[in-house]
Amino acid sequence: MNNNDMNDIPALEINNLSFTYSKNTVGVADLSLRLNSGKIMALLGPSGCGKTSVLRLIAGLEIPTKGEIKLHGTIVASGNKSGFIGPEKRDIGMLFQEYALFPHLSVAGNVAFAGQAKGKLSSDDVMRFLEMVDMTEFADRYPHMLSGGQQQRVALARAIASHPKLLLLDEPFSGLDARLRDEVRDRTLHVIQQAGIAALMVTHDAEEAMYMADHIALMRDGKLVQAGTPETLYYQPYDLFTAAFMSEINHFTLPVQDGKVATPFGMFTSPDNEAKAVNIAIRPEALQLKPSTSKTLSESQHMRVMASRLIGGMSMVHLYCPELANQDVHLHAYVTGRFLPKQGAIMDVTLDKAQLFIFSA
Repeated sequence: MNNNDMNDIPALEINNLSFTYSKNTVGVADLSLRLNSGKIMALLGPSGCGKTSVLRLIAGLEIPTKGEIKLHGTIVASGNKSGFIGPEKRDIGMLFQEYALFPHLSVAGNVAFAGQAKGKLSSDDVMRFLEMVDMTEFADRYPHMLSGGQQQRVALARAIASHPKLLLLDEPFSGLDARLRDEVRDRTLHVIQQAGIAALMVTHDAEEAMYMADHIALMRDGKLVQAGTPETLYYQPYDLFTAAFMSEINHFTLPVQDGKVATPFGMFTSPDNEAKAVNIAIRPEALQLKPSTSKTLSESQHMRVMASRLIGGMSMVHLYCPELANQDVHLHAYVTGRFLPKQGAIMDVTLDKAQLFIFSA
């Protein structure tokens, strides 16, 4: 096999994977995924959707009920239990919420111990890995002397010290406060990219998934809902669940008449001619606002400000839309920078139609 053929083999390939805890509890159902070498994939979804079960199956801590798992073209687990390769032989690095550093070893000792699987690491090698995570000056300290963020960085250095072919990360930033999480997450992304390792990260945070990953696989109830680039899931969501999970949405249900649905922003075609009602989803940043010269809500695209708040580098404006289909419509709009119209002000509201989604109800 030549080098080009090797480069075409995915780092991870999952085919029709299922895992059942008991007769009545399905953890994973018919999941198929492909992760190429040097890429990062986020396994995204709510708590209990099966994300961590997938990680445990890949790591070899569980055996699949059906399907197969391949690492760099080699079957490491299958539903018929043939060809099962134990966790210690799968050449996988792991980074979890609990960093599990050895308390009796120094920072350098923790990294050196992890590298022993592929031969003893020299002190220069250890320092090189610590330099990647900016922890060289802490090499002689012990885990209890480090902050949570510093421990996480040491755990990352340890995870990549053995040059694994695949790195698994299970909600690695969830135990950090917001500001520290941003800093550590950014460093982790660059270290993984620098190391050129394929990585699969479990998270329930869509923003984190979009920040870290080249591809996202969204799960629900053990099943794959949609997979693709962050842009695909954000701008082309498969259903209302996907649209709402990727970010906040303005959501309301409207009736369909003659295949058309009347929205505050005009008439749109229903995706289902048989549907009697549809779900409308609009992302808050899709609404553009400017002060109106109108003093009334006589037109559907004139809306009244209910409240406005500055949130970091953007403003959130609460809007009241005139009654539509016998219901009041309350919308949120995100505006970049400081934009704080007074309560009761009338706004002209226009829509980026690329961020309005219609799903059959």
